Amino acid sequence: MRIALYGSPFDNSKSKYIQHLIHKLEQENVSICIENQFFDFLEEQISFNKPVSSFDSYEELKERADVLLSIGGDGTLLNTITLVRDSGIPVLGINTGRLGFISSISTDQIDSAINQLLKGNYDIQERTLLQLESENDLFGETNIALNEVTILKKDTSSMIQIHAYLDDVYLNSYWADGLIISTPTGSTGYSLSCGGPIILPGTDNFIISPIAAHNLNVRPLVVSDKNVIRLKVDEREELALVALDSRSRAIDPSLVLTIRKADFKIRLIRLEDQSFVSTMREKLMWGKDKRN
Repeated sequence: MRIALYGSPFDNSKSKYIQHLIHKLEQENVSICIENQFFDFLEEQISFNKPVSSFDSYEELKERADVLLSIGGDGTLLNTITLVRDSGIPVLGINTGRLGFISSISTDQIDSAINQLLKGNYDIQERTLLQLESENDLFGETNIALNEVTILKKDTSSMIQIHAYLDDVYLNSYWADGLIISTPTGSTGYSLSCGGPIILPGTDNFIISPIAAHNLNVRPLVVSDKNVIRLKVDEREELALVALDSRSRAIDPSLVLTIRKADFKIRLIRLEDQSFVSTMREKLMWGKDKRN
């Protein structure tokens, strides 16, 4: 098996776990390929007993890997989609961060996770992506998001007005600090903190969640993922920001943003003892009531 590694820099307390991961892969005679910047970081942190290769682009990755391991938190895994894109390479997240909803393999589960991976004891769960379209092609070939597309005010002085349309039918004008368009995967992220509902993966929906709405009767809305959503910031406002997960760009208020379901999905690896429901219950600490 050919396994690619992509990750974020980690502190010294995590080095022993990543060293153990590398040695485990070497013992199993796995072909290891590491993203260039992450490899530069790893060279100063850990040792390699066998040669490894590196990659720097989507094109190189899809030619050299069967599986990609994302090492970090959920933010790191979200960044992997700009490398994986429509290649079909499945992704498994090893959590060296904090919460870890989608990057849910803890450092003390590395051996078990690699054993299951090599034995094929896992399922593939396909996750819907959002695709952003605009006249000036803001994000180029990486105009996709796994969690959410968000419009935000650029400064802290005042709210913005965002006009929203569903399939060219006027929906609402939101007076708020911003607006989140979320996938089911992103329903446990930014949208949740703004009062949005949790939606299980595989549910064919998007969530429209205002951020600090000025009108208290404006609530999060669940819509079909077949809907095409168009957004426009009121032209009287100054520059706003649009973010795809953690990547952001400033936008001119005259720009119309079109958001739709991407025509491909990201494939996440789910090991035998994992499920979204159990992860949600653990991370949100449901059932910690003494009565349970």
